[in-house]
Amino acid sequence: RTPARAALSLPTRAAAEAIAAEWAAQGEFIDPASMPMTRLVNSAIDGVSRAMAETAAEVVKFAGSDLVCYRAGEPDKLAIAQAQAWNPALDFARDKLGARLVLAEGVMFVAQPEEALAAVSRAVEAIADAGMAGPLRLAALNVMTSLTGSAVLALAVAQGAMSAEEAWRAAHVDEDFQIQAWGADAEAAERRERRWLDMQAAARLCALAIDSD
Repeated sequence: RTPARAALSLPTRAAAEAIAAEWAAQGEFIDPASMPMTRLVNSAIDGVSRAMAETAAEVVKFAGSDLVCYRAGEPDKLAIAQAQAWNPALDFARDKLGARLVLAEGVMFVAQPEEALAAVSRAVEAIADAGMAGPLRLAALNVMTSLTGSAVLALAVAQGAMSAEEAWRAAHVDEDFQIQAWGADAEAAERRERRWLDMQAAARLCALAIDSD
């Protein structure tokens, strides 16, 4: 049962086995922190399934100020790194989603075309409209969007255009540039590792929730 006492039911055997593996790995005491997929499924069943439209709107809202659209003017090394990491995601948005997003330099807000946001909305709705798997995949998409700051990167992972690792590296181009310049902070590194586990779980659930047959 979920925390809200709903049945913890999965749409595919592969997804169920992934949840079972997290439980099987527990020792004398259950550690929820070591069960990111279980936590995500609970959230999907107890929360997202009852607020599908609101959750989808949250993802689309990210596209309005998506990480991959805001570029550094300098230094050149950072600008080049951003372009290398983010241009493939923009190509995906244009070619696969039909969303032509506008770029901006710096942090000044730039409004995205309504047609582009509508295209992103359709892609999100397609993920949500997947029967029993819909709430699970939408919850996973929402988590990936929040963790990366990018609906485009999250959709690329959900549609198999990027791996979770590729999207994660792309989301941390700026942070990695700062680490190269000034060194790493231990606490920040630990937080990032915890968030990466959540990213992996979300990407995996998004894939496993759909029957591959």
